Amino acid sequence: MSDTIPPCPECQSSFAYAMDALLVCPECGHEWTAGAETGPEIRDSVGNLLADGDTVTVIKDLKLKGTSDVIKVGTKVRGIRLVEGDHDIDCKIPGVGPIGLKSQFVKKVTG
Repeated sequence: MSDTIPPCPECQSSFAYAMDALLVCPECGHEWTAGAETGPEIRDSVGNLLADGDTVTVIKDLKLKGTSDVIKVGTKVRGIRLVEGDHDIDCKIPGVGPIGLKSQFVKKVTG
């Protein structure tokens, strides 16, 4: 492990410290592994950084291709998984099943 600890990727705090194999931010509580580069940053419709396991809400009615079903605005999606490609979020929506979403049509739920 290097002598300098990088700032927190969530809140950019410089007070991060090492705890076993993890780096921990005392200000926001975020934990991450040193040197773990996740690839490109994926952001929601308002610019919030998304991560695996986040909860998001749909900000626009989305018609499901090949069906007459619609995912309504305000639908909460828990436990997203970020992937490469045009539809950069994999998730399961209750009543619909597994689906790929574009990050530009979701907003991260905070709190």
